[in-house]
Amino acid sequence: MDGLRAAFLDRDGTLNVKPPPGRYVTTPDGLALLPGAAAAVARLNQAGWVTVLVTNQRGVARGLMTEAALRAVHRRLLALLAAEGARLDALYSCVHQKESCGCRKPLPGLFLKAVADNPAIDLSRSVVIGDEETDVLAGKAAGTRAVRLAPPGTPSTADHLATNLPEAVNWLLTAGTARSPSYPGVRGDDVRLGEERNLPAGHPNVSGEPQDLCSADRLMDSS
Repeated sequence: MDGLRAAFLDRDGTLNVKPPPGRYVTTPDGLALLPGAAAAVARLNQAGWVTVLVTNQRGVARGLMTEAALRAVHRRLLALLAAEGARLDALYSCVHQKESCGCRKPLPGLFLKAVADNPAIDLSRSVVIGDEETDVLAGKAAGTRAVRLAPPGTPSTADHLATNLPEAVNWLLTAGTARSPSYPGVRGDDVRLGEERNLPAGHPNVSGEPQDLCSADRLMDSS
C-alpha cells in the first residue's frame, strides 16, 4: 500500500502576509492570511493530503518573541483557516539561531521529524510549497518534490513555479495525484511546543518523543 501524501507548507509568504525582512509576526493580530490561502488548504484537506506546516521562526532565539507568543500566533492561524473550512494536521517550527541545529530550513530536520512522528508519510509522494529557495532545498534534501511561490522565470531548483498557494495547489491536484486517507484536523487549543497528542483510533499516529534535532509545535486532534 502506498504511503500518505503530505503537503509541507511554509508559513510567512505562503499562508500569511510576510513581514518585512528582519521582522516577525509576534502577535496574533499581526497575522493575516493571504488571499485564497485558506481555500487552497481546504482543497488539500478535501483531497486527502496530510497538511504539515514547516516554518523557521528565529525570532524566538533572538528574543523578539517568546514560545508562548508563537503558540498564540499559531492559534490565530488555525482559527483563520478553520473559519474558511481549512485545517492543518501538524505544525513544526524551528526556533533556533542559524547554523545551530538540524531543523532550520534549508536543512530537512523538520520534514524528517514529521516522518519520524508519522512513518505513514511517504516523502517521495509528498511536496513542499514555499516562497523561498530554502523551502525548496529543504524539501529536496528530505526527498520531496518542491513548488516555489515566485514570479515566472525565477531561478530555482523547484519542480514547479507558481505565483501563489492557490495556483500551486491547483497544479498539484491536477497532476494526476491520487487521494490519501483523510485526517481529522486540529483546533486552536491543541497548540503545544515539545508535546504531542494522538490522533483518534484508525488514523496514523503522529505522536512521538521530542528530539534534540528541533523544537516543534505539533498540532493534533485530541477528541
